[in-house]
Amino acid sequence: MKKKKVAFKTLGCKLNFSETSTISKKFPVEEFDIVDFKEEADIYVVHTCIVTAKAGKKSRAAIRQANRRNPDAKIAVLGCYSQLSSGKLMEIEGVKLVLGNNEKYNIVEHLKSIEEDPVHADKIYLQAISKTKEFHHSYSYGDRTRSFLKVQDGCDYFCSYCTIPFARGRSRSDTIANTIEKAKEIAKINVKEVILTGVNIGDFGKNNGENFFGLIKELDKIEGIERYRISSIEPDLLTDEIIKFVASSKKNITAFSYTITGWFEQCS
Repeated sequence: MKKKKVAFKTLGCKLNFSETSTISKKFPVEEFDIVDFKEEADIYVVHTCIVTAKAGKKSRAAIRQANRRNPDAKIAVLGCYSQLSSGKLMEIEGVKLVLGNNEKYNIVEHLKSIEEDPVHADKIYLQAISKTKEFHHSYSYGDRTRSFLKVQDGCDYFCSYCTIPFARGRSRSDTIANTIEKAKEIAKINVKEVILTGVNIGDFGKNNGENFFGLIKELDKIEGIERYRISSIEPDLLTDEIIKFVASSKKNITAFSYTITGWFEQCS
């Protein structure tokens, strides 16, 4: 059986990047070859962002670029733009599949479903995310020398200028124990630097009685990882105990936070 070519394009933040890396690994190697987005492919996967108008424009432009490269290709659109404006995306020429932020992790199964039902080939899979409690682990590897480890998702703050709570749902994370297991997996593949990412990782653990300070204390014990970078955290959530621990850690832990302007620049 001839392998199909699949290409990925990620817009927006490091969180999207970590998720795309994990999603790409779901395509069986015996059935698919991953190629550069600039090449002609059978399937294009565009992981979108809609935090700013500029980010939305870039997402639409990427979809149209894919359609020009191969008008016969199936284009699957994922992410925050899909969650908020699925109907508008489905109207763009070439788009065959639109997946929300919960459904995107099952992309391979959804692609098979539209192949099996050519009469109704254009499909939207979208669940209301406002009440979701599900957390999907992801981390990047094989793309860069460092790994982006997703430790948190969603946001509870509902700021008037921000769409993230509506696109990604409420703040949620897995347990410290399960997150540490993912970090150990990264250590086993000889990655020396890990960037902790999420929407606001300072809220880690608030859904299960744990906290971010407890997480970094356990991460500090993992052998093999030499450096951690703390990203996507609001300054008011960098407590004195976190700062003191980072300063005295046996690891090289760097804490840096995004102001609201920084987050929007990252996603634009």
